Amino acid sequence: MTTLLSDGGAVLTRQLQKARHAPALLVLTQTMPIAMLLFFGYVFGSALAMPGAEYREFLVPGLLAATAANGLMTGMFTAAQDAHRGVMDRFRTLPMSRAAVPLGQTAADLLTTAVSMVPLMLVGLAMGWRVENGLPGALGALGVLLLFRFATAWVGTYLGLLSRSEEAAGQLGSATFVLPMLSSAYLPTAGLPGWLRTVAEWNPISAVATAVRELCGNAGGAAAAPGAAWPASHPVVGAVLWSLLLLVLFVPPATRQFARGRD
Repeated sequence: MTTLLSDGGAVLTRQLQKARHAPALLVLTQTMPIAMLLFFGYVFGSALAMPGAEYREFLVPGLLAATAANGLMTGMFTAAQDAHRGVMDRFRTLPMSRAAVPLGQTAADLLTTAVSMVPLMLVGLAMGWRVENGLPGALGALGVLLLFRFATAWVGTYLGLLSRSEEAAGQLGSATFVLPMLSSAYLPTAGLPGWLRTVAEWNPISAVATAVRELCGNAGGAAAAPGAAWPASHPVVGAVLWSLLLLVLFVPPATRQFARGRD
């Protein structure tokens, strides 16, 4: 365990230094959610039955959940980039734990995500979003978001290690942008057609978004509508269970895939 943590810390430091030399990517990851908040909050908000201020209160947790889900895209691209540029091969030649490299990469992603969420929260506060349940609610919501980001980063790492090229990983990662659209991140699910509502309510992003709303005391975090799926009725528990399930399913194969290398 000590070796794993030490080696993982070295990889984490390397990833943070790499991110420091790519400021354009950091700026993009921070400004995109803010741009979406402004666009959705003032354009879509005026077209919904939910009043504008109430919709923006509903929207901020949804965008935070979508940001957490983007670990799928960043993990995929980072792993594919290192794998296809020979970095992973050089790591395998070193006397280090095989789990250290994916662990360090996902931990670095987690830290940069925690920092990148701050500007989005500040803009949300300026637009009227509030944490009504005080510090415990805010810490609980942050914990749910970071746990989900950590889980999706592992999923992305595994898929990135399986990818045949950086370009393929980038294209597949970009396609994951649609996943928040099929959830309650941006719109309530109650008005959706039956089958689509079921898909949206079982989407892990919906559970995370609703859990953040419930923990922060925001609109959309109250009791679920009649007939809602189990994760929508128990969002906090559902979000934690989804995250743990993803970790159980993808941490072991991602570690094995790194140790095996490309076929």
